Amino acid sequence: KSPETVKVDFSEEAGQTVLKSSILKVLVNPATGGISFHTIAGNELLKDKDYGTSFADKNDAGTPSYQVRGSFLLDKDEPIYGVGQVMDGKFNRRNSMHHMQNENMFTYSPYFMSPVKGYAVYWDNYSISEFMDTPQELAFQSLGHCADYYFMYGGNADGIIAQVRDLTGHSPMLPLWTYGFFQSKERYHTQEESLNVLKKYRELQIPIDCMIQDWRYWPEYQKTDSAWNSHSFDPERFPNPKKWADEIHKLNAKLMIVAWPGFGTHTEQRKELNAKGMIINFDTWPPQSGARPYDVYNPEARDIYWKYLNDGIFKLGMDAWWMDSTEPDHLDWKPEDMDTKTYLGSFRKVRNAYPLMTVGGVYDHQRAVTSDKRVFILTRSGFLGQQRYGANVWSGDVASTWESFRNQIPAGLNFSLCGMPHWNSDIGGFFAGHYNKSWNDDSASKNPLYQELYVRWLQFGTFNPMMRSHGTDVYREIYKFGKKGEPVYDAIEKMIGLRYSLLPYIYSTSWEVSNRQSSFMRALMMDFVDDRKVWDINDEYMFGKSILVAPIAHAQYTPEAVVKVSEEEGWNRDGVKKAKTDVAVDFMETKSTNIYLPAGTLWYDFWTNEKHEGGKEITKETTLDVIPLYVKAGSIIPVGPQVQYATEKPWDHLELKVYAGANGNFILYEDEFDNYNYEKGAYTEIPISWNNASRKLTIGARKGAYEGMLKNRKFAVTLQDGTQKNVDYNGKAISVRF
Repeated sequence: KSPETVKVDFSEEAGQTVLKSSILKVLVNPATGGISFHTIAGNELLKDKDYGTSFADKNDAGTPSYQVRGSFLLDKDEPIYGVGQVMDGKFNRRNSMHHMQNENMFTYSPYFMSPVKGYAVYWDNYSISEFMDTPQELAFQSLGHCADYYFMYGGNADGIIAQVRDLTGHSPMLPLWTYGFFQSKERYHTQEESLNVLKKYRELQIPIDCMIQDWRYWPEYQKTDSAWNSHSFDPERFPNPKKWADEIHKLNAKLMIVAWPGFGTHTEQRKELNAKGMIINFDTWPPQSGARPYDVYNPEARDIYWKYLNDGIFKLGMDAWWMDSTEPDHLDWKPEDMDTKTYLGSFRKVRNAYPLMTVGGVYDHQRAVTSDKRVFILTRSGFLGQQRYGANVWSGDVASTWESFRNQIPAGLNFSLCGMPHWNSDIGGFFAGHYNKSWNDDSASKNPLYQELYVRWLQFGTFNPMMRSHGTDVYREIYKFGKKGEPVYDAIEKMIGLRYSLLPYIYSTSWEVSNRQSSFMRALMMDFVDDRKVWDINDEYMFGKSILVAPIAHAQYTPEAVVKVSEEEGWNRDGVKKAKTDVAVDFMETKSTNIYLPAGTLWYDFWTNEKHEGGKEITKETTLDVIPLYVKAGSIIPVGPQVQYATEKPWDHLELKVYAGANGNFILYEDEFDNYNYEKGAYTEIPISWNNASRKLTIGARKGAYEGMLKNRKFAVTLQDGTQKNVDYNGKAISVRF
């Protein structure tokens, strides 16, 4: 973002300098360095402490620098959110301390928001930093040469996120297929194995849009990792990668492939980058391989990376990237490793920006090659601003435990509140070997303890921006869990089908995210900030602005397997701890769970249409195949056709589910689904509104146009009580009364 010209009035008031715009009033004490931010009406928002900014000399690998600290004063009961993705199960970030160093499963940005008061602070620093909130102060501490931060006032959570993206970049549209179902595992060993999984899904008529290829598709010379990440294919296991990609495309699916920032000792990339001083000299994953990461901060190094990625993989017809280990992994850590020089100074100075630069390099280069295929990058780490690169961050190699599952919900919500809207976790958790009878016998998919966890995690994943099944130790394909007519299989099939039926709602929400700075996963306080009870709720959220999601994150049918699995322990297959495998379970039993429905609106049970008053805790009866979902009164939800992949059928006969009880609006968005023509105006919006007093639904005049758009279509308008009326629509406004 470039600086704007803003009219600011300057004055003096009781020894302080007063700066006043049309929105904010800022008081600066030149004697103490204290700064206080106020609304134009005079309400104090935040105070930068008197004498709260300090500098201590610091030697940064031979360069004189400072340990910079900035301190702020907040109201005692003021909740704050953001900070990043933290796996501690907490939501409100008050009274917490964080060592902000991006690692597998922990992704930080030096940022917090206060939605109750309507502001946020971004501490503009890429170094490993400290975040501290105590009853005395909130402080950031980093390596640098100045105390540089942005104060953003948006009035509410959505307004704050709009400010964040205005500053750090807007989120581009992802292709429609990325909101379908992804099947992955560690790993498919051959191109035939991966292709056969896709064929099996098509045979079973289970919707799927993408197969993902994990590591070691490259040559493994003498069973070593010397060719790690060579951007080439093993000639025996992947003899014809172009044909592989073509066959997947013929089956109406896409192919995503993993790429790493580190290179093995015998790769051409390593040789070229090393010769130019563009390798960062410490070991990265995998252990004992000699692999080292490249200097992603160097623009020429990013050019070299893309040259090999494009020639070796992208030109074969690859559809999307999985950028793994973008923190990056740092093995055998030594303090002096942080002194390593990069293009932008010491590694210590810019460490947390590594994922931002990594995905940015790939995004920018692919955009330069073609605008016919939207960039989509799945990556393991993130930093504020990464949303502008078509990146989805996943939560890393999390353990397959109920505690780990519970931690995903607030972690994803806080990450989204940093302005980065695309996030997911490995459905079922990554390390699941403790549910097998022996390490890799694949018995976990038949183990009731894992089956229950997997189904509940999949239900949560259905309401993440990306729905991706992935992990090690256990096959995750639906047919491994049983067959049609069995409760576990049927529960999985039901959720995948629900995801696809909601694609018109999800894709229209993605336009709200891209064009109007909204969010997919919305913490309850975003929409119900006046209800203090939701400020600390860490296990419910809105998916879009209509659907409240309350994942069942406690075991109901089986005992919770209390197994602590760290990343190191997860890869130690010989010493894996075991959960029970011989539990008798009746997955057809009815259970129950408690849910809080926010105040200020009526709610409808998504499954039964039962109506509830807000501001109350209710008890919901559930079965294994049901996740509690509630729809806000006034919502309009477009429901699409049953399909096997996202673009199989046109949206020429959608159902519009209308939930009466309040006025409501929705914009149905469509475009060509996978290119950048929408940036040139090639898209349509159909505004839809419900007037509750007159019980009238108005489908407004279509705005915009694109090649191949639907000129005529039908809508089946259905109220929550089952009343339905059919509407023929030709692009002109039309109303229907109930």
